[in-house]
Amino acid sequence: MALVAALAVGVGGSVGALARYAIGNAIEQRGLDTFAVNVLGSFALGVVLAVGLGDTARLAFGVGFCGAFTTFSSFAVESVRLAEDENVEVAAVYAAGTLVAALLAVALGSEIGATVA
Repeated sequence: MALVAALAVGVGGSVGALARYAIGNAIEQRGLDTFAVNVLGSFALGVVLAVGLGDTARLAFGVGFCGAFTTFSSFAVESVRLAEDENVEVAAVYAAGTLVAALLAVALGSEIGATVA
């Protein structure tokens, strides 16, 4: 079972990483791509957890796809870069806004997922 779980995470992670890369190329505005994937990924994770998938599917989509698709490290880098560019207020709004939007997205995803399940 451990091999199946590892493969599920690996396949999901590969797809999530490719999706993240595609969105990064499609949205060329600094920080906006990171914001978008983090909010979309939070929404997707909320849905995944609420719909009651089996263990392997939950690992593939939740841990693999959402884990590779979302990007906390890029969020941190974008926040620091904004602050370094003497945009401390913008950096604070970006950081707080991303956190609030992601939390709302996971709650909305959970609600929608619960109605589907």
